[in-house]
Amino acid sequence: MSLTEFLGGMFGTRAIEIVAATFGLINVVLIIRRSMWNYPFGIAMVILYCWIFYEARLYSDALLQIFFLVIQVFGIFWWLKGRDDTGLVMARDLSPQSAGMAAMIAMIGTAALGYSMNTWTDAALPYWDACTTVLSVIAQILMARRYLQSWLVWITVDVLAIGIYLTKDLTPTAALYALFLCLSIAGYLRWRNSMAKGIAVAA
Repeated sequence: MSLTEFLGGMFGTRAIEIVAATFGLINVVLIIRRSMWNYPFGIAMVILYCWIFYEARLYSDALLQIFFLVIQVFGIFWWLKGRDDTGLVMARDLSPQSAGMAAMIAMIGTAALGYSMNTWTDAALPYWDACTTVLSVIAQILMARRYLQSWLVWITVDVLAIGIYLTKDLTPTAALYALFLCLSIAGYLRWRNSMAKGIAVAA
């Protein structure tokens, strides 16, 4: 596999795919920095990916992008209400009760979606795929609500995705998620550091 093919597998070969992937990376970097400016890039990214998935007839993925778009819009208002004097968002800690509820929803959602895909589709890894989908939804909601633990969920998603894509011999995509994993770890450490300095607020 040539370098061009490898990069094409990571970021796509069409202009719309490259732009969407670039917006996604910028979005994550700005989230790490707790900047409100992540939202224009995040909204543009999910709109582009919705169109990409619709064109590819990946309708479930396209619908998931619509959900992410709605959460992005709500996230703008939630982040605007939780900024410090510098304009950066204040991270919050998720309570043990809320964390337990999120874990229960993740298990039930994964079981239900995995069963559906295993029963009515020819999905290769129905339960693993369902797990990353459900966890992505939960992580996006927690991120919009400014919870530090959202990064831990994203880290889990990235680790699972790397394993899935390597299993399916999608090495470039696995490499992209390895990059996302590094960014997620950096995001967790940076947000935790901001909380240690007293910038965070209680959940």
